[in-house]
Amino acid sequence: MRVLEKSRAVVSALVAPLLVALALVPFRTTFPSNDAALVMVLVVVAVAAQGDRIAGLVAAVSATVWFDFFLISPWFTLSMTSAEDRWTILLLLVIGAAVSELAIRGRRQRELAQAAHGRLELLHDASMTLGASLDVERTAQELAGVAVPRFADFVTVDLAEPVLRGEEPTVDGADMRRVAVAGIQENHPFHPKGTVITSTVFAPQARSLLRSGQARIERDLRASVAWRSLVPDHAGPVLSYGIHSLITAPLWARGVPLGIVSFWRAGKSGAFEKRDLPDAEEMAAKSAVATDNARRYTRERTTALALQRSLLPQQLPRQTAVEVAFRYLPADSQVGVGGDWFDVIPLSGSRVALVVGDVVGHGVNASATMGRLRTAVRTLADVDLPPDELLTHLDDVVIRLTGHEELGTAEGDVAASGELGATCLYAIYDPVSRRCALASAGHPLPTLSTPDGTVENVSGFIGPPLGLGGLPFETVELALPVGSVLALHSDGLVKSRDRDFDEGLDSLRDALAVRTPSLDAACDMVINRLVTDRPADDVALLLARTHALSSDRVASWDIPADPSSVERARKVAVEQLDTWGLEYATFATELLVSELVTNAIRYGDSPIQLRLIRDTTLICEVSDASSTAPHLRRARVYDEGGRGLLLVSQLSQNWGTRHATVGKTIWCEQNLSAG
Repeated sequence: MRVLEKSRAVVSALVAPLLVALALVPFRTTFPSNDAALVMVLVVVAVAAQGDRIAGLVAAVSATVWFDFFLISPWFTLSMTSAEDRWTILLLLVIGAAVSELAIRGRRQRELAQAAHGRLELLHDASMTLGASLDVERTAQELAGVAVPRFADFVTVDLAEPVLRGEEPTVDGADMRRVAVAGIQENHPFHPKGTVITSTVFAPQARSLLRSGQARIERDLRASVAWRSLVPDHAGPVLSYGIHSLITAPLWARGVPLGIVSFWRAGKSGAFEKRDLPDAEEMAAKSAVATDNARRYTRERTTALALQRSLLPQQLPRQTAVEVAFRYLPADSQVGVGGDWFDVIPLSGSRVALVVGDVVGHGVNASATMGRLRTAVRTLADVDLPPDELLTHLDDVVIRLTGHEELGTAEGDVAASGELGATCLYAIYDPVSRRCALASAGHPLPTLSTPDGTVENVSGFIGPPLGLGGLPFETVELALPVGSVLALHSDGLVKSRDRDFDEGLDSLRDALAVRTPSLDAACDMVINRLVTDRPADDVALLLARTHALSSDRVASWDIPADPSSVERARKVAVEQLDTWGLEYATFATELLVSELVTNAIRYGDSPIQLRLIRDTTLICEVSDASSTAPHLRRARVYDEGGRGLLLVSQLSQNWGTRHATVGKTIWCEQNLSAG
């Protein structure tokens, strides 16, 4: 092809001056010979501008000959009769050759400048493109997309398996995985994306290339066999396809070997030259840094996800107050794992607490803060506080954590700063009264779907986010029909990049209005309608369908503040156990009722009430108007009191105290398994 192009250039160099000279023949008597010589010089320049030095010299000689033959008298001879003509012809030859050389050099300089500009543009595009995402595989695909077709016809990228998991790779012993293949043709002879290259296939020469950190070039693949040990692809199909040149460059960043990128040229593309090595190494270096950033982010995200999963409920506790289903979706990998959480906490009296919270920020710090707040909520829930009081105590916890961390945080360390902004919604449902009490600290209130098909957002007071302090929280009371569904959620469910908060609430109501066979199906319906493939924030959804304890499973009596009433309390309790068929629990229940009622009469205030609840356990509750809580203590040998609560703790599975607006309730639970 090059010989043919040179031949065409030489022919044009011979013919072009001839044609121009013939065109000037009719004007040779009136057209000065000096001007005609300048025209011929222009023809030489035009031919030389094509970039072929030999053609330029041939054009200069051809122009000189035809100028003498056609345009200098005597015509049609090569004799030069005067010194002026001889000097004109000599100057035409010299000027033509000189101008031809200058034109060729100018063309070469322009070509070099264009090539340098192309390389700079290529590296600039690589800098702008690589690292746009924090995904290891996508970064490799970005590298292949930048290099094809401007630098190479095909690109393959192989990364160590530990890199894809966010781990520290090693040169020896690690398998490789092909993560990117790109080229000018869809069909290619290379291993497809996803191919695992085992450590036995990955030859020692390739490991040596990784250790060296320097790229290698093979101008002619057919003339060498060394390249075959550097790449995992089979040489036969590669050569048969017409691929003839290769540059292999290691991906090395911060002293860590990550993988190998291979640039291939095929067909009519020119072979790689040594001047291409710096460009390949520069692109590989930029890609390696971006890949290592993505690897480190993958490691942090994996750590945060593992921490988050360990801190979230692995399975929901058994309870009969509500039927629950939940979904939790971490945020888009670009953003990082957030601090959303949810919880279901069984409480005394067959009640249940439903919790949804959100910690500001993303990453390991947000997950760790979420775990601390979830633990604090569970601890406060064990005290059986009303929702507004629990959030007040939780607010104090956040303020103390913030103050403590600010003292120990380095200046400018935003990731570890003490700004523990968080929101929380805490709700308590009682299946006996069928009422729900809830309070919010800056968190969206739930959406309620009733059995008659009505779906509405719960309205009420939303308190300030946790950590501000000084502002009160208020409890909202709801009467819920049996079978109502409460949808507790984080703001990531209803708010997104392309949808505002109110639109999200409308979509949530529409999704909950659709009849589904189960709560799990309802969760899927909500998620499919509201959540995109890559949510910008964590999404937490907790659906709870309310149940109720029928009146035949709950019995209560008012007890006069008279010691003689203890006997009556035991009697009515035993009669109720007989009605429920729980005769085997009579002995323990008599003792528990006797101790709790006696304590209420001796140390409490009227009115006093005894209540028995038959659920998965047998619950005995004694309420009085005094706020003084009893404490378990160990009585000495000769002490007359102090053994009642010890007896209660030994005979019951669980026991405790919960305070109300007025008074308190002492409760205990017994296992209903027949003895």
